[in-house]
Amino acid sequence: MKRLILSALLLLGAAGFAAAEKADSYKPTEINYGRLDADDVKQVYTFTGDVTLTRGTLRMKADKAVVTYTPDGYQLATLTGGGKKVAFRQKRDGEGDQWMEGEADRIEYDEKAELVKMYSKAKIRRLEGTKPSDEVEGEFISYDSRREFFSVRNSSTGTDKPGAGRGTMVIQPKRTAPAPASTPATTQPPAAPAAGN
Repeated sequence: MKRLILSALLLLGAAGFAAAEKADSYKPTEINYGRLDADDVKQVYTFTGDVTLTRGTLRMKADKAVVTYTPDGYQLATLTGGGKKVAFRQKRDGEGDQWMEGEADRIEYDEKAELVKMYSKAKIRRLEGTKPSDEVEGEFISYDSRREFFSVRNSSTGTDKPGAGRGTMVIQPKRTAPAPASTPATTQPPAAPAAGN
């Protein structure tokens, strides 16, 4: 039976998930690619060949990215891996060096809604510096960075299918274990005087 690992989904606020880096919303998007096919009339741009899309601290890597523009000027990006995983990483607002990163067979990014949809064998994790913390796996993950909200479904269509899988929640401890109590040193009785003293 397929298992979904859902880590800290119900306790996102208490678990310390922070909103996406707010400054990213006002940064330009830079796309590095091997090849570009641009249709200015339809506002569709197809990038292929080791594509990296960067916007502030948000970075997505894929084999192919199709970027379109809405009538009000926002970007919609569909990234596919061509047999490899598509990956994203973004810095989180808040204290410390917090990051969110994930991977899936396909990722759709909606700039206006600040929504990342991850399809097929999706995984998302929180990191504190380079140390992985909580992690979520599923066939579909929708991650709303503006509202700090995750949805995980057991099919890659984004819907739940009866019998397709079950969920498990794993919550990493948020406090450290107490230090062991020190034991008093045992004292040795004084040595007996040597014979003849």
